[in-house]
Amino acid sequence: MSTLSLVAPFAGERYRADLAARVAPPYDVISPSEREGYAGRDPRNIVHLILPAGSGDRYAHAARLLASWRAEATFARDPAAVYVMAQRFTLPSGERRTRLGCFAAIAAEPFAAGRVRPHERTHAAPKADRLALLEATTTNLESIFLLAPDPDRRLAQALARTARGVPAGRTTLDGVDIRLWVAPGEAGAELARLAGRGPLYIADGHHRYETAAAYAARRPGSGAERVLGFVVAADDPGLVILPTHRIVARAPADPQPLIERWRTWFDVGRVAPCADRGEHLALLGRTRTACIVALPSGADLSLVLKPDAPLAGVTGLGRTDAVRVLDVARADALVVGPLLAGAPAGALSYTPDLATAFDAVRQRGAAAVLLNPPGVAQVFAVADAGDVMPPKSTYFMPKVPSGLVLRPLPERPE
Repeated sequence: MSTLSLVAPFAGERYRADLAARVAPPYDVISPSEREGYAGRDPRNIVHLILPAGSGDRYAHAARLLASWRAEATFARDPAAVYVMAQRFTLPSGERRTRLGCFAAIAAEPFAAGRVRPHERTHAAPKADRLALLEATTTNLESIFLLAPDPDRRLAQALARTARGVPAGRTTLDGVDIRLWVAPGEAGAELARLAGRGPLYIADGHHRYETAAAYAARRPGSGAERVLGFVVAADDPGLVILPTHRIVARAPADPQPLIERWRTWFDVGRVAPCADRGEHLALLGRTRTACIVALPSGADLSLVLKPDAPLAGVTGLGRTDAVRVLDVARADALVVGPLLAGAPAGALSYTPDLATAFDAVRQRGAAAVLLNPPGVAQVFAVADAGDVMPPKSTYFMPKVPSGLVLRPLPERPE
């Protein structure tokens, strides 16, 4: 059993100036055109490091660039601290929310230890990419995003107390208002203790976490046993998961055979043309699995799982009950799969945005399967069961910004 505390303060680096021009979203949600946009904002924008460009060894280029920025005093180094961040954002519905959490150093260890739990399957290529960058820069340039059970709300209360002070930094990124506070000394130690009382669940950043764990395993006792993480209490009112809708590139010319097949499991109805699809879907899915199939004809279908639906013999629903009860697992197996039958590779895409899904349907002849989001409790249940959710099951909003604080790997254990 590890004697390393799960969460700890760390001595971070922060930009001295021009924060608004230098932060960016996480590397894996930035398109090539967006990358150029962020890069053009400032020659020291963090995107130059997290998505290094150029010919030759891009990772060595990022390391040289980071070293030059440090030599030019681009960053200020803090004493050991925990960093509290508030993100105020607008939901697609127009509602305003604020999410509160903290940046800290998280133990980077195999999932078998049970203290950090995944819900998503990872792939070799992204891990190799992030490992090469970590080895070159020896710095956590971005944060993973984790959820902490907080049944007594002591973590939430401690975060709120810190956030009552004057922020050490403020900026805006893609419409999200961001404030940052530094909690050194006993205040930071207490936040770390409260955040690390139980297991942590990865919301975003599975590849980066596994990369950090692999890096640490190669260097025992070197001080590489931690990774930068952003921890949010599981009951935080600003914690939002959006659904990830499925888009099938070409809708069936005649959906009737599929409709008859779907009637095996679902009560199939028509959605009124004037109905708000998001609101209607939420209403349908209050007690049972539901989805809406949007078609180019405009004759959109509502599918609500029958109470006695014969699911026992259905393949592809998942290994454990925690996955088999998910709307997304059932929709993928029973609805998306039949829509994809005979389709070429690459026919399936994903979006958390309803407008994007409808544009694909109405303008490009696609079919879209619209879903309700999973809940945090379902994410925890899947992770606790040692299982993984179907691909693109969760979309946490907003993303954790990159560039607010960096974590240089220490030369000795913390």
